[in-house]
Amino acid sequence: MNIVIMVLIFLAGIVIGSFLNVCIYRIPKEESIAKNGSACMSCGAKLTLIDLIPVFSYLVLRGKCRHCKTRFSAQYPIIEAITGVLFLLLYLKFGLNYVIIIYAALIAILIVITLIDYRHMIIPNGLIIAGLVVGVAQLIAAIFTTGIFENWLVYVIGFFAGGLPLLLIALFTTFVLKKEAIGGGDIKLMAFAGLILGWKLLIPAFFIGIVVGAIVSVVLMATKKKKRGDEIPFGPFLCFGILVSIFFGQEIFNWYLGMF
Repeated sequence: MNIVIMVLIFLAGIVIGSFLNVCIYRIPKEESIAKNGSACMSCGAKLTLIDLIPVFSYLVLRGKCRHCKTRFSAQYPIIEAITGVLFLLLYLKFGLNYVIIIYAALIAILIVITLIDYRHMIIPNGLIIAGLVVGVAQLIAAIFTTGIFENWLVYVIGFFAGGLPLLLIALFTTFVLKKEAIGGGDIKLMAFAGLILGWKLLIPAFFIGIVVGAIVSVVLMATKKKKRGDEIPFGPFLCFGILVSIFFGQEIFNWYLGMF
């Protein structure tokens, strides 16, 4: 196992994590993620390279702006570190090949969706489009390569298996029960996730997301933090299920088949 490669992948992950922080804050505000440099949200001072080294700048500056000493959110180093660790785990799980590029892109999108949906209860269409682009890349790779991916039909079926059931549930709850239980963003999320994962890995992703979401919802209501009927974003739970399925979905799927 090449320690140099591991270090480089981790560093690439924390750098990408820094960019994901930009996406998390700017996309809901419909601000450009490419234009305008970073600045302190308190005093407006432009941040330079010394302020922007992922993780390390936060630690060295003790989480404060060099100019006004206002404390920065701990989200910055946490997202950077999580992204680096997840990218490193991808390498340890799959090795250095095209698979980890696809899954790294998916994980990056999931992180942004999770934070935005948790805070704003929306999944922006720009992130859905990004997911579809990754899904199409996965499909093309499955068509023109052998020995790495499943048959391309697995991913096409995954696309419909991911979006169609949730769409039907949404239509039923909207027009029959007269209430919205599933948002359009969740439907699109699972559709592009199915295109990337394939239907086999989508099954545990669905199951884990639904179970974890139900457990958390019950706990929130039991602790009076949420009341029956309050909206709870479902996207973060689906993203968690997808993440778990990336690393363990095949094992879970095989275990389930082995029960019969």
